[in-house]
Amino acid sequence: MIARSPAKWQGRDAEPWQLALQTVVSEGGELLDLLDLAPQALPIDRGQTFSLRVPRAFVARMQRGAPDDPLLTQVLPLLVEREAHAGFSPDPLAEVTAVPGLIHKYRGRVLLIVTGHCAIHCRYCFRRHFPYAASQPSRTDWSQAFDYIRRDPTLGEVILSGGDPLSAPDRHLQWLIDQIETIDHVRRLRIHSRLPVVIPQRVTPALITMLSRTRLHTSLVIHANHAQELDDSVAAALDPLRRAGVTLLNQSVLLAGVNDDADALSDLSERLFQIGVLPYYLHLLDRVAGAAHFAVDEARVRALHDALLARLPGYLVPRFVREVPHAVSKRPFLAAAER
Repeated sequence: MIARSPAKWQGRDAEPWQLALQTVVSEGGELLDLLDLAPQALPIDRGQTFSLRVPRAFVARMQRGAPDDPLLTQVLPLLVEREAHAGFSPDPLAEVTAVPGLIHKYRGRVLLIVTGHCAIHCRYCFRRHFPYAASQPSRTDWSQAFDYIRRDPTLGEVILSGGDPLSAPDRHLQWLIDQIETIDHVRRLRIHSRLPVVIPQRVTPALITMLSRTRLHTSLVIHANHAQELDDSVAAALDPLRRAGVTLLNQSVLLAGVNDDADALSDLSERLFQIGVLPYYLHLLDRVAGAAHFAVDEARVRALHDALLARLPGYLVPRFVREVPHAVSKRPFLAAAER
């Protein structure tokens, strides 16, 4: 199912990030034109149900005249996505909501689907077919999720996810955080968001205040796959969050044609550390239907891991992991038994 477009904010009440969220590029021909690429340069799929959606600030970081640009590759819908591949399915992680809006996969933490909206449609997204309409509660229905958390004293962390949780307005985020804070055994709040990368204006003073004043230890996990994504505007957006005490981490996906070489991964880790973010996870591709062309051979994955160990200090080498349906945790790809 396609994530719905964000609600329209009107007139003087609209903030710059909300306007940026409304004025994304959503047509392949326009995107190629902005990049000085001929319409025949790439086999665009113009009939995708998982539509093209990319903020203009992200487009501005793409290389003009480069059909193999690593940022363009992540967002442009191609005809190859229609090809069927064995082992690739609409729901590769077999995600099930325990109650509307809440996924409980791992012990000690739960994930709340705050919204189905995203600022950007990444072609490899494992939730590109997720039934958001059936999984998103209204505000009055959220009580089921909070009651679920209250009943389980082992739950020490709540993760805000989506879609992208930071595409929700501050008033809704504040309401969610207020409810979570009333549950004594919850100690940590984690937010997974691509917005600080693709629309840096989303990191507003109000958001920084909200995240710094909560009693919960707060982490923000951004999502960047290539150093080219992390320009000065992203660095400037993240710096006040770090100074406010928010732990900043990054998770990436290993993608053929984007970052499947040692130079790209090393540059990404170095750039992340330069702007105050620690590399956290490097996910092997979730085998979602439509994304098989991004898969990287496992022998190459091992070679890349060895190359990063030889180049970088250990704290800059992200953990290579894969998600396995019904497993008790993410599985380290390079565990001893696999070497």
